[in-house]
Amino acid sequence: MTPLRILHVLRAPVGGLFRYVVDLAREQTARGHAVGVVADAATGGERAEAILVDLAQNLELGVSRVPMSRQIGVLDIAAVRHVAARARETRLDVLHGHGAKGGAYARLAAPHDAIRVYTPHGGSLHYDTSSIVGLLYLTLEKVLARRTDLFLFESNFGRDAFIRKVGQPVAMERMVHNGVAPAEFEPVAPWPDARDIVFVGELRRLKGVDLVIEAIARLRDESLPLTATIVGAGPDAEAFRALAAARGLTGALAFPGAMPAREAFAYGRVLCMPSRAESLPYVVLEAAAAGLPLVATRVGGMAEIFGEASHRLVPPDDVAALAQALRAAATQPNVATTAALRERVRRHFSVSAMADGVLAAYCHAIARRRG
Repeated sequence: MTPLRILHVLRAPVGGLFRYVVDLAREQTARGHAVGVVADAATGGERAEAILVDLAQNLELGVSRVPMSRQIGVLDIAAVRHVAARARETRLDVLHGHGAKGGAYARLAAPHDAIRVYTPHGGSLHYDTSSIVGLLYLTLEKVLARRTDLFLFESNFGRDAFIRKVGQPVAMERMVHNGVAPAEFEPVAPWPDARDIVFVGELRRLKGVDLVIEAIARLRDESLPLTATIVGAGPDAEAFRALAAARGLTGALAFPGAMPAREAFAYGRVLCMPSRAESLPYVVLEAAAAGLPLVATRVGGMAEIFGEASHRLVPPDDVAALAQALRAAATQPNVATTAALRERVRRHFSVSAMADGVLAAYCHAIARRRG
């Protein structure tokens, strides 16, 4: 393959979207491509800054950060200009936008000779037209779809949601699953004093943290005194601490803050992923690779990860069903199911396969654009 010049654009360097961009940039660089990254200057904290500084040492096109607002605002004008300037300076083949904001900046700023690639990662697709904000974002998605050469979806669910809410893409579209690295298949053993359950993710209502708190309260009322560690940070953290206190769980639940997922896994014996909405969550892939038993809801692309074991997924927003699944996982762990899921992730969700699929899609889109 002829080496490509690729610029990735994202807003917030946090969570699964950031993980995806970093993994993809590293793998593309290792294969001889010239890669750069543009991200928001104000989010992500010290951890994101450290990752980006380390990443920049190996990226031919470097890393730049510019202020980007979560909502639509005046900062967007300067951000688009910055991305456009970086695109001109680096003589790109590919401008790849991630998430709603990164995707908008990339498609508005792309020079004529670079293909415009968009991966939604959920983003605008979490909205619907029943709200003014949702109507605005989805209308913008329809407008920007005309400025897109390639849609890359990380799950069949994501592709189906886009078609349902925005429309069938006229441009080329491909589905390429997220992937994890070989080192992530090293097992993670729980600490001797690990709690029964661990949640790892952003502390916001969408992630269902309140549901796991309510489920544990229910089980303790039924004489199963489960404990949990809630790992993460987010806008609803204080509300969840207050809920835990109101349910009498102050001693049963710990809130240690945010930390890397593999470090967090050792704080519990079962990972609970009680989300109300997801795309294709990295934390589930990481936990499965690490050999951690899982309780998760049937949302987004979760069934694509679980495959034949998807019947074990729990209905979303159902405290009773979640409590029942946590009871079974804590008292009757299914070692064979955990091992089978780990092997499925090893076969179908690798970083190498992810990079193969993305690069092949780039090449087809370039050939179509220039052909």
